Amino acid sequence: MDAVKNPYAPGAGNPPPELAGRADVLEKARTTLLRIADRKPVQFPILIGLRGVGKTVLLVKSREIAEANNFLTIDIEAHEGKSLAELIVPGFRKCLYALSTIESGKDKARRGIRVLRGFLSALKVTIGDVEFGISVDPEAGVADSGDLEADLPEMMLVVAEAAAAAGRPVAIIFDELQYLSSGEFSALIMGMHKINQRGLPLALVGAGLPQILGLAGNSKSYSERLFTYPKIGALSMEDAISAIVNPARAEGVSFSDDAISLILETTGRYPYFVQQWAHDAWNVATGPEITKDDVEKATLTAIRTLDESFFRVRFDRCTPAEKKYMRALAELGAGPHRSADIADKLGVKSTSVAPTRNNLLKKGMIYSPSYGDTAFTVPLFDEYMRREIPHFTRKMEE
Repeated sequence: MDAVKNPYAPGAGNPPPELAGRADVLEKARTTLLRIADRKPVQFPILIGLRGVGKTVLLVKSREIAEANNFLTIDIEAHEGKSLAELIVPGFRKCLYALSTIESGKDKARRGIRVLRGFLSALKVTIGDVEFGISVDPEAGVADSGDLEADLPEMMLVVAEAAAAAGRPVAIIFDELQYLSSGEFSALIMGMHKINQRGLPLALVGAGLPQILGLAGNSKSYSERLFTYPKIGALSMEDAISAIVNPARAEGVSFSDDAISLILETTGRYPYFVQQWAHDAWNVATGPEITKDDVEKATLTAIRTLDESFFRVRFDRCTPAEKKYMRALAELGAGPHRSADIADKLGVKSTSVAPTRNNLLKKGMIYSPSYGDTAFTVPLFDEYMRREIPHFTRKMEE
């Protein structure tokens, strides 16, 4: 259908053309932000879900809501090898300089810049390979002890106080929270708790993999009162059909019922995959109705595309021992599976592969839905592992 532009554009940074089934999540984010702007206490949303369910898209939409309501925003994406202080400092610096240009917030913001200078020095924060310098003298005695759990809450309070004085609320949009350490997550919780207690206009909207729930449970007890954890999963049948049908209908194109059924069955109704299959089926089709045959032809292209990008980028981050563990998990099926069964499949004791399992948990490749269970964080990854490593044996090369 070259004459009509394909409305489906899968890939990083490309939101789905139909954001089906997520209106309630966005409305709760909007309510949170508006209450923070009015300096009322709230519970901050942290979206929980596997890869490919649309958490990042929802964070982008939340940022747009914030900016439409006069918020300054700080975008953060956590990842391995970078501390929370390194991640958050550039956003604090940007906000404080912006707030310092507002007459009513000038004094508080300038103080914030001085405090930030001390915060940087005390924690020896570097951005890249060089120290992230601020050319002012530090303010002694505030957020400069070198203890993140003490300093970060003080630093966040200073930013929030400057925002209050300037009349510009601030929203931290924080993705991949599961990469934070327990101490870092605890420091973040303490900061948001103090801000909420004082009714200051600084909000947090976050997202991450299911292991965040364990991270929160290991941190301060008031995390349960401070945050809500909306679970973002596969789409309902009705919403998945809307995500397939509505963008095409807007272009005068339809999907046959059996084509829709095949997409739903093949993708597990996960938004990222639904979008990919609809995109490739559109490209294959020649008439105004996309058929089951079109979807079957498109499946080879969709799988190849996902294998070369979505799956491969995660697979390549893993060591040979980690790949062997994941292949054993995949041999058992979609999961979740008992950790002992995975070890048995490898012909070893659970204790001997515990370090490998822990590394995969830290990398966000697997998670534990309940005690002693293990599952992939990426939907359909078991199928990919069986394609990538067709033959599994206990003696697979380390």
